Amino acid sequence: MDQRTSQSGTREIRACSLAQLLDVLGQSVLRLLTAPAGLSAPVTEALVHDVHTPLPRTPDGLLLAVGVRPAEPEAHELVRAAGAAGLTALVVKEHGGTAAALADAAEAHGVALLAVDEDVSWHHLHLLIASTLNAPRTVAGTAGGAALGDLFSLANALAAAIGGATAIEDPRQRIFAYSTLPDQPVDEDRRQGILGLQVPDGPENSAQYRMLYRGPGICRLPAVGDGLPRLAVAVRAGGETLGSIWVVDTGTLAKDAEEVLAQGASMAALHLLQARAAEELVRRQHGDLLRRVLDGGASAALVAPQLGLREDDPVRVVAFALAGDLSVPSGEQAALRLVELVRLQCEARYGQHACVLVGGIVYALLPVPDERSEARQRGLAADIARQAGHALRVPVVAGLGGVVRGLAEATASRVDADLVLRILTGGGRPDGPVAATVAELRSKVTLLRLGELLADRPQLAEGPWRRVLAYDAEHGTEYARTYLAYLDAGCDMARAARLLAVHPNTCRYRLRQAQAQLGIDVEDPDERLVLWLHLRTLARTAP
Repeated sequence: MDQRTSQSGTREIRACSLAQLLDVLGQSVLRLLTAPAGLSAPVTEALVHDVHTPLPRTPDGLLLAVGVRPAEPEAHELVRAAGAAGLTALVVKEHGGTAAALADAAEAHGVALLAVDEDVSWHHLHLLIASTLNAPRTVAGTAGGAALGDLFSLANALAAAIGGATAIEDPRQRIFAYSTLPDQPVDEDRRQGILGLQVPDGPENSAQYRMLYRGPGICRLPAVGDGLPRLAVAVRAGGETLGSIWVVDTGTLAKDAEEVLAQGASMAALHLLQARAAEELVRRQHGDLLRRVLDGGASAALVAPQLGLREDDPVRVVAFALAGDLSVPSGEQAALRLVELVRLQCEARYGQHACVLVGGIVYALLPVPDERSEARQRGLAADIARQAGHALRVPVVAGLGGVVRGLAEATASRVDADLVLRILTGGGRPDGPVAATVAELRSKVTLLRLGELLADRPQLAEGPWRRVLAYDAEHGTEYARTYLAYLDAGCDMARAARLLAVHPNTCRYRLRQAQAQLGIDVEDPDERLVLWLHLRTLARTAP
């Protein structure tokens, strides 16, 4: 087992053994068919099979055989390729009990073979295995202990002492750990919760959680639908709710079940605090990595695996910003809360991809596996912006950068997202949609970039627009606004007058006077175009 010693003296286990993986997940999730290298073989990474991509060489990896049926010839070829790639294990779906037919091939190529029920979602299984592999671990008996590893041990100990299947959750109803003792009855809610690492939604479930968190101690809760009753307790520390423990009540629980569960809650509090600290550390690390990626100072090849991505995976940057007029203290506090709100929503949909606060703007890195995901992300960004604005009581806007091919190009997506934010916030408050993509605002983005280019090149910024502004400042006229309204209206005098809220004759008079005083000929198309560009991008005149 791969180990190293930290400065604190704690030896961290960097690889989970096959035996540990099976112990944590239990036979209800994964069934071992063969393990030619033994159960001590290490597992460091969970991979998803892509029929269109050759297997990368991944020593000690575990491959989910998505789209492969055990009885088909492709399955035997995949076993051979897995062995050649140095993989520890291959996971296949049962498909009518045909998984065992691959056992001989797996033995021959030195690959452990695991089977999973046909109705298990590959996505949920990947999350389950990845969470197990990423859980902080240390060797038992050394300083610190194992936060999540000890939670699984605690869940098993409680299940044995109380006599019912046990699950330990965080306040967001994510399942951190669950008992894996054999022959303990469970219902469909528990099974679905374990497979998805999340308690299923439902009004009855919500009512039970409200009852649990309002109560001071043990709650006996009735069955929901076709399920079984529960014995539950909230886990608290210093008045803060850290999570809860749930025990399936089959009517045969131990007499001292409530006392044991109360003691278990006290023990779980420390482990949940440790788990929270470990999770926060991972988030900070991911945030620091994303900051370096957005600044263009990190190697995509090195960073991508740490963020759960491949180097060439399509991604986009989404930027969120507070659009209200805030004082510095309240603005900082609201921005920190905005980070948590954005992270919570993005993690719920995409897992632990990076989210970071830079200069008052919250950046989220989102994978874009297909065109449908790209389209849905605009709606997601709008939902997050609206929810965050409601929670913070401050307008929030979201700018979606363009989709780029891999982390190496993420900086370009960030630039797009920043430009969209600038357009949406305008004068400091949102004007129009709360979210937009760079494609939707391409013309405005182009003008914004063109304005920056003109401002940086003095020779391109020269023109009659300066004379117009100077004359207005000296004489109190509004020639600049009148010119811009007239040009914005496509040289339609009536439309220009409506933009200025004046009579068309007034508009016509101003233009004649401006031409007489300043000698600007708006009948010349080149003169007209350059004047409009300067007024729009440099003077930022509003009609």
